Amino acid sequence: MLNRLKKELESLKDAEKAKNLQRFFKTGKGQYAEGDIFLGVIVPKQRKVASQYRHLSLSDIQKMLSSKIHEHRLTALFILIHKYQRADDKEKRGIVDFYLRNSKNINNWDLVDLSAPNILGDFLLNKNRKILYKLAKGHLWEKRIAVLASFAFIRKNDFKDSLKIAEILLKDKHDLIHKAVGWMLREIGKQNQDIEEKFLKKHCKTMPRTMLRYAIEKFPESKRKTYL
Repeated sequence: MLNRLKKELESLKDAEKAKNLQRFFKTGKGQYAEGDIFLGVIVPKQRKVASQYRHLSLSDIQKMLSSKIHEHRLTALFILIHKYQRADDKEKRGIVDFYLRNSKNINNWDLVDLSAPNILGDFLLNKNRKILYKLAKGHLWEKRIAVLASFAFIRKNDFKDSLKIAEILLKDKHDLIHKAVGWMLREIGKQNQDIEEKFLKKHCKTMPRTMLRYAIEKFPESKRKTYL
């Protein structure tokens, strides 16, 4: 089944798209995704393929996640989401542990953004969330996982952990973290702008400019200028 899956993705490759994606996802020397290889398969096609391989074993998913090919890892995560959504509580815990063990393989922003809310975030909705604070002090991708997992809480009008994680990461140096935190603040604002603005009024003078710009993106122009 694993070889068949890889062949199916290979059959969908597009060299021109691959070239563009490798530029877009910063795969050059010294960049955050150095060495990442793309086939050029668009996300909707990967989702469709993943739905046909939802019974792939965790051991084969591990092989896909260990691949240098980006689409192998993203398709593996889509399959893992399928498995998680159909699992019982015990199986979900095993899938979350598996996900966390692979944090170094979930190593580009799209891989994190499309998986963290749907696996880790969903799992923690009614559980202790201390793991997020550990992740928020880890490597780049663990930090982004911590931020994006909290998106699941925001959707339920639960903002406390998102705001605490945002405070932890206010002085982070990486723009991928600035963008992620700003995005989550913006999502909080969609639900409750007063809560977002309370956070912004406290931190807007010291938070990274990119984080602030993302957070206020949907504000009226006059209010955006005031914050900037």
